[in-house]
Amino acid sequence: MEACGPTEHTFYVLDTNVLIHDPNALLNFEEHHVVIPMTVLEELDKLKSGKTSIAADCRQAIRLIDKTLGVAPPDQVEEGVPIERGKLGPNGTLAILMEKTLIPAHCLPNDLNDNKIINQLCHLQNLHPDGRIVLVSKDINMRLKARGCGIDAEDYHTDQLLDDIDLLARGYHQVPGSFWDRVNKVETRQLTGQTLHHVQLTDNLPALHVNDFIIDEQGFIGWVKAIDGDRLSIRDLHQEPLLHQECWGLRPRDIFQALAMFALLDPDIHLVNLTGAAGSGKTILALAAAIEQTMVTKTYRRIIATRSTQGLDEDIGFLPGTEKEKMEPWLGAITDNLEALHMDDESTHGSVEYILDRVPLQFKSLNYIRGRSFQQSFILIDESQNLTPHQIKTIITRAGTGSKVVCLGNLAQIDTPNLNATSSGLTYLTECFKDFPHGVHIHLQGVPRSALAEYAETHL
Repeated sequence: MEACGPTEHTFYVLDTNVLIHDPNALLNFEEHHVVIPMTVLEELDKLKSGKTSIAADCRQAIRLIDKTLGVAPPDQVEEGVPIERGKLGPNGTLAILMEKTLIPAHCLPNDLNDNKIINQLCHLQNLHPDGRIVLVSKDINMRLKARGCGIDAEDYHTDQLLDDIDLLARGYHQVPGSFWDRVNKVETRQLTGQTLHHVQLTDNLPALHVNDFIIDEQGFIGWVKAIDGDRLSIRDLHQEPLLHQECWGLRPRDIFQALAMFALLDPDIHLVNLTGAAGSGKTILALAAAIEQTMVTKTYRRIIATRSTQGLDEDIGFLPGTEKEKMEPWLGAITDNLEALHMDDESTHGSVEYILDRVPLQFKSLNYIRGRSFQQSFILIDESQNLTPHQIKTIITRAGTGSKVVCLGNLAQIDTPNLNATSSGLTYLTECFKDFPHGVHIHLQGVPRSALAEYAETHL
């Protein structure tokens, strides 16, 4: 945020979509003034009913506004109520911008809610000519309209950890030549079934995080297990066993799928993020690992499959049948991949029906995950690129003892309005957990689905 002069104040005016994106947004503007127009409160009120994730976020935002305002009298609510921050005391203020402050001369026609908010900001600017009025909105068109009326406008960046999606970690580092040519000192220890290398960090090595993989051109595969000052602990993973892994009849097609399968089958890894283009094998790898570990090794008691998709929250209530029957149209990718796993069976349809009957696979709507706790479950979240950071936090915190969460997504295919690759919850999760000792992120390469899919991915 820009620094203001000693007599200048900054008023951050929050749009409705910001409070839906992050219901705690008003706490993230430090010492500045936070303003919520009455029109925004009315929009939150209209959206708060129902069992959708949007309704739940609206209710949470309304509760926080109510808690912050407390029993303040109306004139103070308009002027600004100090925002209490626990032991840190008050910092910044929250005010409600009343519609009665509008003057007859409008910047824009007063027929749309967006226009009403911008008109109120024009008047607020007149009331505070020495202050800085900033509209904070996830809606790029509203930001453009505000700028056209002389009002500063910006996106909500508090939970955006990257400015460029190309900077997002891939979970592995491909090193030209030999990795060992970049190392000055190494100490190797042979443990039970493992080879561990203690390596001294040098400037020739890339920026590494715990559970990153190192791949060189000589066939060395290393797994970073610890970073202590200038020393790395790297587990030696031999390439041949990785490429010859198998779960539920599925074998990896390249080293990246092999690393993903390795992480999916490791009981000490509790969170796996798999990103990649359509057809790169994200869902089929996760599904095969899930069935293997529920039916064969019995590591988990059940598989919870869910996804985020535009329209799901609104439409699921109108579909007939049980929750499972309502979710099946949205989780077609799961059944499609079940068919792919059993394509060589005498009766593919019979095999899929048998698996669906025998495997403890439950289709859950995101609406019904809030407030739940899933123990010893393999939680599979498809299309997670469409989740906001707040929504993904809500889901990850549902994982109970002995559970594993697998997030699948393609950051090039975001369908949710007001979200992009850098503000997606999947990006946020990947960045926040890159030093988590029980988490692995892998970006899958290539499009093994078919030659047609590969050509379409690169040429369309």
